[in-house]
Amino acid sequence: MARTESNMLPLGTKAPDFTLIDTVDNSKKSLNELKGLNGTLVFFICNHCPFVIHINGELAQLAKDYISKGVNCIAISSNDIVNYPQDRPELMQKNAIDNDFIFPYLYDETQAVAKAYDAACTPDFFLFDNDLKLVYTGQLDDSRPGNGIPVTGKGIRNAIEALINNHSVDTNQKPSMGCGIKWK
Repeated sequence: MARTESNMLPLGTKAPDFTLIDTVDNSKKSLNELKGLNGTLVFFICNHCPFVIHINGELAQLAKDYISKGVNCIAISSNDIVNYPQDRPELMQKNAIDNDFIFPYLYDETQAVAKAYDAACTPDFFLFDNDLKLVYTGQLDDSRPGNGIPVTGKGIRNAIEALINNHSVDTNQKPSMGCGIKWK
């Protein structure tokens, strides 16, 4: 299992805009229509990565805990589906349903969105404030497949809590780690 760290987009960066197909309902959705009132968590995932499979339950729970507090979640898969057919859109839809994702799971066919966000791995997280300025980029928590540390979402949860309570988000952020995005 190859380990790739996230690139850590500079804090304060404006969220790159996008319009992508939501694999759950096959409609086009834009960042502008999906953004949350208090914040937006954009994360790059895929179906087959063991690092993502390890945290799927926490991703579903994050959305359930924070959408009602004005923080929307948006998942994006940018993997090359020719060489990684398990990440095809119809299987993304199945994955979203199986894992009870209540957030959109978007397909970045051209990989332009992943490049605009400087995403490097799955999972890769970007938390933006209500003005779509980056306040957190880093890991979900310290858990990794096989390391015995429970999945808690502590890194993201602390950042979201600070954001919605108008506190400063800790700028000491650890990179996420996972499988490298499968570029074409």
